[in-house]
Amino acid sequence: MPGIDECLLEAMTLPGARGAAIVDWTSGLALGSVGESPNGDHEATAAETAEVARAAAEYRAFAPADATYDDTESGPYDSTGGGTYDGADDDAKGLPVEDLILTTRAGFHLIRFVETTFDSSVFLYLWLDRCTGNLALARRQLRDLSERLVLR
Repeated sequence: MPGIDECLLEAMTLPGARGAAIVDWTSGLALGSVGESPNGDHEATAAETAEVARAAAEYRAFAPADATYDDTESGPYDSTGGGTYDGADDDAKGLPVEDLILTTRAGFHLIRFVETTFDSSVFLYLWLDRCTGNLALARRQLRDLSERLVLR
């Protein structure tokens, strides 16, 4: 089972990979990064992608249509105070989102949430070149890496 460094190096073997990171989305800190960064600063990229990941994980708009909510209390998946996503009908251990894909003119930005036995707030981030990257292969590989990743 790969650790952080091994996971990032494996992600960089994907066709078109330009940069990769493992980020804590609650703090916005990179636990590790490799390759290039879209804005030239790995820490700034980690903070910016954490904002996107946090929005996707916390708001109801991204929950499955058949999900059930507890409207009596505020919680970690709804920052507006209108109820929490309880994850009862979801196989993703509470998070309604598996991964995110952002497409720009020059590349693809993939965010894959890492599920752990503890309350994880970590995701894998991969930046792919749009001309040479293989989006389908990258999604499959990130899913595999997220399932095998061991956080030490």
